[in-house]
Amino acid sequence: MELVLLLLLLLSPPPLLPGATVSRLRVSANFECRATASRWLSRPRCRRPPLPVPPLEPPALQLSSVQLCPASQRCQPCLRVHLALPATGLDGVRGLQLDFLELDSNRAGWLQVWRRHRAPGSSTWQVQVDCFPVESGQKVLVSVRTIPDRGLDISCSHSVTTEPPGPVFTHTWVPETRAVEVFVPDGPALLVRLCHQLALECEELPPPFHRQVLVPGGHRVSLPYEFLVPCLCIEASYPDHDSLRSKRCPFHDQPATYGPELWSSVRFHDYSASSKDQMAMVLSASCPLRPRATLCWRETAAETVPCHDIPNSTASEEEQVYMLDKVDVHPQLCFRFSYGNSSHVECPHRPETTWNVSVSVWGLQLRLHLISSVPAAFSAALCQRRGGQCEPEAPLYTVTQPEGSALGELALLLPMQVLGSCVLVWRSDVRFARKQLLCPDVSHRHFGLLGLALALVLLVTVLLLNCRGAWRPADGAPGGRPVLLLYSPDSEEHLGLVCALAERLRTGLGCDVHLDLWEAGGVGQAGVLPWLYTQRGHVGRQRGTVLLLWSRGSTRLFHRWRLGVAAGVAGDAHDIFGAAMACLHGELGSARGSGGWVLAYFSRLCSPRDVPRPLRPLPTYRLPRQLPGLLGALRGSPPAPRRCRTRGHLHRLLQVGTREGDHQPQAPRVAAGT
Repeated sequence: MELVLLLLLLLSPPPLLPGATVSRLRVSANFECRATASRWLSRPRCRRPPLPVPPLEPPALQLSSVQLCPASQRCQPCLRVHLALPATGLDGVRGLQLDFLELDSNRAGWLQVWRRHRAPGSSTWQVQVDCFPVESGQKVLVSVRTIPDRGLDISCSHSVTTEPPGPVFTHTWVPETRAVEVFVPDGPALLVRLCHQLALECEELPPPFHRQVLVPGGHRVSLPYEFLVPCLCIEASYPDHDSLRSKRCPFHDQPATYGPELWSSVRFHDYSASSKDQMAMVLSASCPLRPRATLCWRETAAETVPCHDIPNSTASEEEQVYMLDKVDVHPQLCFRFSYGNSSHVECPHRPETTWNVSVSVWGLQLRLHLISSVPAAFSAALCQRRGGQCEPEAPLYTVTQPEGSALGELALLLPMQVLGSCVLVWRSDVRFARKQLLCPDVSHRHFGLLGLALALVLLVTVLLLNCRGAWRPADGAPGGRPVLLLYSPDSEEHLGLVCALAERLRTGLGCDVHLDLWEAGGVGQAGVLPWLYTQRGHVGRQRGTVLLLWSRGSTRLFHRWRLGVAAGVAGDAHDIFGAAMACLHGELGSARGSGGWVLAYFSRLCSPRDVPRPLRPLPTYRLPRQLPGLLGALRGSPPAPRRCRTRGHLHRLLQVGTREGDHQPQAPRVAAGT
């Protein structure tokens, strides 16, 4: 017999029921399992609920006939298989194979059930298969063997008898009362109920809608329902035990009817919190739905706001579990579930995010403060609002929190090109992320500092326009000579002026400016000291300049550094100013002197007396009065005085900005929301 079954399988017979729809096989077992089947059978689904019938005493193979009733199709007979085997003696067995053979038609198929984990304390293997489709009046042979083969050989046959037609009834949908009215014609009484059609069985509705009513012939009954869903069916049977049943599912192909209530019947369970970059949701539904899930994002958290679709973001689905990897999980980055002609948006249930960002204004710079609870990389870009949209513009700024590093605050500094600039911030280490828009308010509290910074920008710009012939970079050096800009971060006002000067040197003069605030990612990866000495070596090889911008705060930090050196205290590995002083001190004491170092200070924030005596041999420039001389030093030669005649006028302009700044409070940090 085994040889006959093997031969039939190798001959690749035709499908079991030509022209009929075969429902998905369902395998129930008392152990964790997975199942595969021959291509003539539907893909099986393996689960581990309580068995629907009392377990058998092993070894046993029990076959029975049941009715397979797909929605909106006529019922067809099929074969249910219940198998019980003793666990003892099956050591090393990884699975079971069931072979089916319909004797008269020679149609065959096979099903394999693989064990993942044996149930703790279980002494038997209990497996039930629902169900193998056959034709009425046919005889089916079922045999079982182990994988790998351990000599087990159990076989059994079963004849499927032809059954008469089932009970007859009519129905009417009454939407006003949310009920279905069933009429039983003259004749015997019928048991009538509403049920939800699942894979094989029609399960009763939850209380209080689980009514089953005996209706005499010639009478009607009204059956209420909770939700109008596609799997809502009407089932009728005779009062006799195990009698024939008739079933109708009138709403299965009526999406316009059930669409408004479909999503109200579904419960969504959010499991996105278990992973830092994965969205996961599980659906619990009355009907065996398999909707399509894609990503969309909302501009605000309000449910009435439209959700914009994200291309190429379809989630994977397995047993009603929807997952999508490489996602920045955010309360406004949601799943859109689509089924038929209806859809539903479900957002993550947790209100908090894994990272937060705020923005403050430093002169003409935007400083982003990023705090993340997970290792991540972030990108930012400036944008200008146009027609309700804010598209990012080049260049792109990025900072990274490496894996395994201590979580804390990250910072990015961006130039604010014009008043009213906004910035987009997003996680760049994932595939799907919502861009957060921040627009700082600079309308009232920053005019003093902005006036001073704007005056400096205007000063440098006019000088560069008047002296553009003298400042053209040499051929072969499109970026000009490199400039390493060092400073002491003692005030926001000083930082704003430092960044404004650096930006104008880069964009107007064409200098290759190296500033730690612009290279936060490189400083974070290499470390403060390696980054500083690498940049100093690069500037020295390119015959560039180290520009040291001094202030009163720099004087205090310099004296503190000298006291630490005298006491033999090791410097802070993250103190870039102290490292710069150590580097300069070493070069001042060497034979080559301090070539390549230039000191400058803003007259508003410093005076010549604030420059320490050991640093006074350095070329020193007072800004803005001696800005032309500084530009000449950066170029390598003094500028031509006859071509730069605007110094007095620009100095007066800067003094006006300075007086405005004297009457304004110090610019506080301004946090902007999305």
